[in-house]
Amino acid sequence: MEYADIPENGSVVIMGLGPIGDMSARVAKHRGAGKIIAVELVPERIERARKYGVDVIDLNEDEDRLPEYVKDLTDGRGADAVIDAVGFEAHGSPMAKFMQTATGMLPDKAAQQLFLKSGVDRLNSLYHSIDVVRRGGTISISGVYSGMMDPMPMNTLFDKQIQLRMGQANVKRWVEDILPLLTDDDLLGVDSFATHHLKLEEAPHAYDIFQKKEDGAIKIVFQPQGL
Repeated sequence: MEYADIPENGSVVIMGLGPIGDMSARVAKHRGAGKIIAVELVPERIERARKYGVDVIDLNEDEDRLPEYVKDLTDGRGADAVIDAVGFEAHGSPMAKFMQTATGMLPDKAAQQLFLKSGVDRLNSLYHSIDVVRRGGTISISGVYSGMMDPMPMNTLFDKQIQLRMGQANVKRWVEDILPLLTDDDLLGVDSFATHHLKLEEAPHAYDIFQKKEDGAIKIVFQPQGL
């Protein structure tokens, strides 16, 4: 959220409403963003965010008109900031998906070397982020991209004067800012944030339903036996 640099009462588009995107929307609301727009395609995630007051664009229905819809919601300017909370797991880009699948069929050692040297991410979410951000806006990337041959639209990035900010969460850096929000008032809805509470031995099942986006799995908390 800090990387996104949302101006006071500004607008933000959040790509993806998994646990990171969902919480980003809540933090943006808490910090006074004037317009919060999210982009998602999983029905349970869409409904959950709408209940929290977020404008959600259903990518299943509106992908082709996504930039147009964002401009309509931001007085024709585009979003001041975009948070890409999806990364290389994004849908789209059939060729990149094929290459990822083919890499997965190789022996582990060979697959690792191929991915590190010639990996191609599915960049659909990042491309959408570039499309919907306003000129001079900021894109904050928390979704992980790790391919070495990703084609980036450098001309568009340059022409729109877009700032790209990314990296892993520096958790210790933000502890003092986060802790005051974790009170009995539950300002961010943390107490009810998890959709599943499962036993630790159910971890394989948990990862499976989260990856497949089944059973409304958004955030899963493991409960070790005896606690």
